Amino acid sequence: MQFLTLALFALACGPKDAPVEAAVTPPAPTFAYPEAQRGDVVDDYHGTQVADPYRWLEDPDTPESRTWIEAQNELTHGYLATIEERGAIEERLTELWNFERFGTPRVEGGRTFWTRNDGLQDHSVLYVADSVDAEPSVLLDPNTFSEDGTISLAGWSVSEDGSHIAYATSDGGSDWRTWKVRDIESGEDTAEDTLEWSKFSGASWTHDHAGFYYARYPEPENPLEAVNENQKLYYHRLGTPQSEDRLVYEDTEHPTWGWAGSVTDDGKTLLIYGWEGTEDKNRLYYQRLDREDAPIVKMLDDFDASYHHLGEVGSTWYVKTNLDAPKNRIIAIDRDKPEREHWTEIIGESEDVLEGASMIGGKLILDYLDDAKSVIRLAELDGTPAGEVALPGMGSAWGFGGEQDATETFYGFSGFTRPSTLYKYDITTGESTLWKQPDVDFNPDAFETKQVFYPSKDGTQIPMFLVHKKGIELDGSNPTLLYGYGGFNISLTPYFSISRLVWAEMGGVLAIANLRGGGEYGEEWHQAGTLKNKQNVFDDFIAAGEYLVSEGYTSSDKLAIQGGSNGGLLVGAVSTQRPELFAAALPAVGVMDMLRYHEFTIGWAWASDFGRSDDPEMFSYLHGYSPLHNLTPGTDYPATMVTTGDHDDRVVPAHSFKYAAELQRCHSGADPVLIRIETRAGHGAGKSTSMRIEEIADRWAFLVDQLDVELPEKPADEGAPAE
Repeated sequence: MQFLTLALFALACGPKDAPVEAAVTPPAPTFAYPEAQRGDVVDDYHGTQVADPYRWLEDPDTPESRTWIEAQNELTHGYLATIEERGAIEERLTELWNFERFGTPRVEGGRTFWTRNDGLQDHSVLYVADSVDAEPSVLLDPNTFSEDGTISLAGWSVSEDGSHIAYATSDGGSDWRTWKVRDIESGEDTAEDTLEWSKFSGASWTHDHAGFYYARYPEPENPLEAVNENQKLYYHRLGTPQSEDRLVYEDTEHPTWGWAGSVTDDGKTLLIYGWEGTEDKNRLYYQRLDREDAPIVKMLDDFDASYHHLGEVGSTWYVKTNLDAPKNRIIAIDRDKPEREHWTEIIGESEDVLEGASMIGGKLILDYLDDAKSVIRLAELDGTPAGEVALPGMGSAWGFGGEQDATETFYGFSGFTRPSTLYKYDITTGESTLWKQPDVDFNPDAFETKQVFYPSKDGTQIPMFLVHKKGIELDGSNPTLLYGYGGFNISLTPYFSISRLVWAEMGGVLAIANLRGGGEYGEEWHQAGTLKNKQNVFDDFIAAGEYLVSEGYTSSDKLAIQGGSNGGLLVGAVSTQRPELFAAALPAVGVMDMLRYHEFTIGWAWASDFGRSDDPEMFSYLHGYSPLHNLTPGTDYPATMVTTGDHDDRVVPAHSFKYAAELQRCHSGADPVLIRIETRAGHGAGKSTSMRIEEIADRWAFLVDQLDVELPEKPADEGAPAE
């Protein structure tokens, strides 16, 4: 997740918390912000009247909204264009971004598939070859999907025999997917196989290669804002129109339940996963495909834990679950005797979090997190330890996919200063062989990465990664970017990012805090940052800022904060609670209106983390921290650049629009509070390389200007190859 300068006017850039002498008059705001008319909408929440003066901004396509959007972009881009350093930042981003990179290979039907980007291509290209070492040919080139690069490849699935690929496209970053099918031999799309209104779904082929399972919603009247309910599981047969797709499963009594279909490796069983919201729980049903007219069996229907099928031997299923194990474990369930008294524990819960697992080559490959860093362990199918995969350092590993009977698999590894490198792993010998290693034009030895632990407000020890140039002085002078997320059981682990590398090259300190609400220490850690515990997340982030200041890494006038989506909420909340602690804020696609978030698209699904305002008890709690509702006129807020897409259909742009309009009204300081609105863009996925580079250059330029960063004449050790 990468985010984000000489000013248009002479701005005050001193410490936010510096005392003002009596003889000094604070500078008046110097920005003329676009007018945002305040309406008279008032909502009654359990007897409390709450004004919503910018309700009109919830529709981004009215003439009034478009005028406001255009005026805000004109102001923001006009300001950014005056920052002399921006050109050098974009140039360095472009220079470093221009390296060959690959996706983790997949093997299907005797063919191998992987993505490749030659460096500055807007989207990576999908290739196919007879083997991983054979000469590949282009199968799907998303750069040809649209002239402006705004249609991206959003998912793909290959038939068991390797003859066809179902692939999904996203238009303008939307979560809505259009599925098509391509004949791999001819390279041509088939005529009838275009499927619309799919969202939050993959595609899983039957082993007769005749079609695949996928999920879709009813066609909405307003695709941008309509609530996403009544998802249904369908089977699509090749060569037939979508109108003839067979309904496999739905539950009309529970419109918020969603469904996903997955065919087992042997092709004999359809697994049906039932989900609701973002809770780490699911239902697990199945249907025998090797028996005509077999019923759907509701094997695990209590919605009491997560259950993920890893593989099977005969009628025995290997299942990863968090039942009675907040850090996860693996159990064996006999499909023919599914009662719990017959379950067997294969891999018990450990001190580390079992993030993922796969069953390949007669082994269990176990992906653990040890203080937010990857550890890969192996076990026999009876649970006997079978060693570890030796990783090259502190970082994140991924991959280890493939069929149950495969003898080799592929994985990737990345760290903050280690570009994503891909390996082939022989399951029989336990040997890793380098497959692809990128060559990035920087010297990793010029940087230092370490992990520290600091106390939050209630004494809880919170881990945080720090990345910076070697030899920095802890004198409080370093520009520092503090990043966080803290929600939905999502873990922040080390990974390579060109944008962050450029920040560090400019002399910046990067701090990534592993806040409660994430998944770094399992479900208990997650729950400690949800619902009425949500303030823990904000306290953890504030304590991170205080630690960075007290330890001499930075000072309040050099400290910026950044986060996206739930992390945008985080940045908005702490900006209102401790505005004097931070000099600059970069909230991206944030959930800023905590009273109405559930009324748009998939927002209702976040209630397991947030709660809802139609609950009287949760209303009071949400109202107490909602960024939009806690802005106070006359407050000197941090310099802020909000970023969003004008057609984000996950966190609808109204959140950012209303927050920016109110922040501009309430802000009393001279530093800018701006909003950068990307057109033809959604929540962030699928953005073209050129769009990403431009956006990051804008963010870093904003911070350079607001934190008074002096760029080095040359990046440290420029031209030294990466090891």
